Amino acid sequence: MNAQLLWQAEDVMRAVQGQHLHEQSWNATGVSIDSRAVTPGDLFIALQGPAHDGHDYAAAAFAAGAVAAIVARQPSQVERNAPLLFVDDTFTGLQQLGQAGRQRAETQIVAVTGSVGKTGTKDMLRLMLGSTADTYASLGGLNNHWGVPLSLARLPPAARFGVFELGMNHAGELTALSRMVQPHVALITTVEAVHLEFFDTVEKIADAKAEIFVGLMPKGAAILNRDNAHYARLAATAKILGVGKILGFGRHAKAEARLLDCTATADGSLCMAEILGRKVSYRLRVAGEHLALNALGALLATVTAGGDLDAAIAALEHFVQPKGRGLPQALTLADGQATLIDESYNASPVAVRAAIKVLGQSLPPPGGRRILALADMRELGATAPALHAALAEPIIENKIDRVYVCGEMMRHLFDALPPELQGGYAADSAALAPLVMRDFKAGDIITVKGSLSMNMRLVVNALKNLSSEHIAQEPPAQRAG
Repeated sequence: MNAQLLWQAEDVMRAVQGQHLHEQSWNATGVSIDSRAVTPGDLFIALQGPAHDGHDYAAAAFAAGAVAAIVARQPSQVERNAPLLFVDDTFTGLQQLGQAGRQRAETQIVAVTGSVGKTGTKDMLRLMLGSTADTYASLGGLNNHWGVPLSLARLPPAARFGVFELGMNHAGELTALSRMVQPHVALITTVEAVHLEFFDTVEKIADAKAEIFVGLMPKGAAILNRDNAHYARLAATAKILGVGKILGFGRHAKAEARLLDCTATADGSLCMAEILGRKVSYRLRVAGEHLALNALGALLATVTAGGDLDAAIAALEHFVQPKGRGLPQALTLADGQATLIDESYNASPVAVRAAIKVLGQSLPPPGGRRILALADMRELGATAPALHAALAEPIIENKIDRVYVCGEMMRHLFDALPPELQGGYAADSAALAPLVMRDFKAGDIITVKGSLSMNMRLVVNALKNLSSEHIAQEPPAQRAG
């Protein structure tokens, strides 16, 4: 199937107010700012970042199949008569192209933010709305000042629904992103103690999250976690900003989407809920009430945006966690099977507590153990030592058998644990990996989690390699008879 036309040369030129040095016509089927990710038909935008200048990779982009490039100067190793569109500043050009993509699209837009759960909820919405009509969703975690305009520039004009993740770690960031996206529905998953290095209080985090309402379209809707301690604050801000429809989700008796029951099953969770007066049940192939609540918020947002509830519930059964965010994986060791729960993408106090609860609800076979491998949670400011040490309580409460940690802040947790739970401490993930591997055995269930900069992928990969090495050493199966 041929890729669909996304941009024509003259439309891009008008959007970014650029100039062709040579009269050329081209059609783009995609937009990229990374030469390594260019696919044939892409328009390449040469951004200049703190460490790399995209102009140095323009030649590679053309070699990979880019049809044109937006540049601020002539790139080296690129012919002068190449399809180049010159602008004063390529980042401004990216923003202008994103804004043009939003303005031309007659698309119902849902925007998602929150302290945790943004990417998973966005992916749920992509599945749910996609069960009703053509749906576009931003990829991965493209949720910041360059990821959002890039995602808008990729928005197909004919898409019925669009889902965008918006992130922030400073006040004021979401205002600009919301005005760019102009959502019809704004969903806040939750407000928790993250990014405390940049905020004095959690209340100020709530205020920063509420900026998502600034760009909400007239007659738009806010979807809020009714169980969250900051619900009233968020709802009040929404009203001040003129939001006329405010809907809640959670276990709260007054929630428009109310979770009635969530039962762990062998392959995930079975949930009972009441959504806008209608009782429904839905299944998740992942465990954890926090995910069930995010799914409930996404179902409410889907209906509010015009999606079909029954189709959305059916689609939800196909949802799997994004990479590094809790997907269980079976490992084949020399002495049998074990389970890895990869939560290595990121960490915050509320997310780690949720991961601990999920691990505590798991049922290892006889002789198996519940093991945690944790790394520092970043951006917590002066509260970091206490927040790390406080994790000892849910670890003990959820009957975790062994805990391995790395990082300066995780030392506070390690020292707060009973000696029998102290598996090992290391300065970093590279030193932690062999400690974990030395003790890991068949029957164990291990959760690996830490802030992205702590690189707990090293521990995940070491465990996977342990499984691969055993598989590679196994003799080939003998044919019977």
